[in-house]
Amino acid sequence: MDEKPNEEELPNEGVNEKSSQDQLLKPSQEFPEGGTRAWLVVFGCWLALFAASGIMNSVGVFTTYIGSHQLSNYDKSTVGWIFSVYVFLSFACGLYVGPIFDKYGPRYLILVGSACHVASMMLLSICTTYWHFMLAFGILNGVGSSLLFNSSIVSVGHWFLRRRALATAIATSGGVFGGIAFPLSFNPLIASIGWPWTIRCFGFISLFCCVSSLPLIAGRLEPRKDAKWTPDLGILKDPAFALTTVGAFLAFFAGFIPLAYIPAYMLKQGLGADFSFQILPVINAASGVGRVAAGWWGDHIGVFNSNLITILACSVSSFAIWLPAGSTKAGIVSFVIIFGLASGNTTSITPVCIGKLCDTQFYGRYYATAYTIGSLGSLIGIPVSGAVIEATGGDYWGVIVLAGILYALSFFLVCLPLRLDTITTESI
Repeated sequence: MDEKPNEEELPNEGVNEKSSQDQLLKPSQEFPEGGTRAWLVVFGCWLALFAASGIMNSVGVFTTYIGSHQLSNYDKSTVGWIFSVYVFLSFACGLYVGPIFDKYGPRYLILVGSACHVASMMLLSICTTYWHFMLAFGILNGVGSSLLFNSSIVSVGHWFLRRRALATAIATSGGVFGGIAFPLSFNPLIASIGWPWTIRCFGFISLFCCVSSLPLIAGRLEPRKDAKWTPDLGILKDPAFALTTVGAFLAFFAGFIPLAYIPAYMLKQGLGADFSFQILPVINAASGVGRVAAGWWGDHIGVFNSNLITILACSVSSFAIWLPAGSTKAGIVSFVIIFGLASGNTTSITPVCIGKLCDTQFYGRYYATAYTIGSLGSLIGIPVSGAVIEATGGDYWGVIVLAGILYALSFFLVCLPLRLDTITTESI
């Protein structure tokens, strides 16, 4: 096919984003944009992310429970490092996962990731000391989740271009459903069968999802045998990519503050244990709606525009709702719904924004590099937030203000490439 795609075939991204895609899309690249095989890939990714991202979206439940039981003699900041290492590795290992995907495809990455993730959950059920939790969950599950998460997102990108935002949003909604199911079942299971078998039940659910995803997930483009499996940080010389990546770093930092500390915050406000643990499913349900809506919206108004609007909403809701009214049930529910709707955009749309800045055959490398740097925000975000809580005498106003400021800075950095007309990358 020698003709360049017509402009009307490309998504409406505004002047800057459209010019970028015109430059980056090779005429030889044809995307199915649907069909049975493409949607089976999306479903396979949905299953893998139900397990991997579902556990990640439940991190607040684990943090609160372990911090008040097995590791009750450790402060919040110290316990927070376990989950920070887990979240960090879940994205940081993508620095190597992306290039390996480009070179060999997703199959073995999904297989090894599934084994690590399920083994971690089974080991987590018998952990009793700090180093047990760090090794079994922080490190092993972090590596396994990275293989599953990064491979799934990039696989979807091989099958869709114009509808990539929507397809990615549908795939990542698997993590939302997992983030609803795991926290909702946590307290009833703990009360009836205790910690060990509760975690094993979660492990068996993950095993089913991961095994079912294996025959479904596949790349479409021929693996690049000449591609390097090592990272290439030279792509950060592209200003649009660098600014978007730093913006993602700040959004990661801010985004895990509510996910990690909302249950503990609500307990501090005297809102009840059951209500406090059930609020995470509310965030994740709202996030699911936000992801799918953002995918559809992003395909129509532009993924960068969609990203900017929702990042700004996260900042405004932190200052205008959580800070003044978070101590009331009405206030906290209002905040988590708005925050969930908006923050779901970060997971589903940011990868698509990255995809606008590179050729699809290099998508794994670009995506993994951006998310590895972004994951540094999650590495320091949870323990730094815990230290801020300790510094403010156990009050949470400091971390609320911190989250709002970080989102505001992220908005500015993601907006800057558009204002400077720099989304015309020639990195490939």
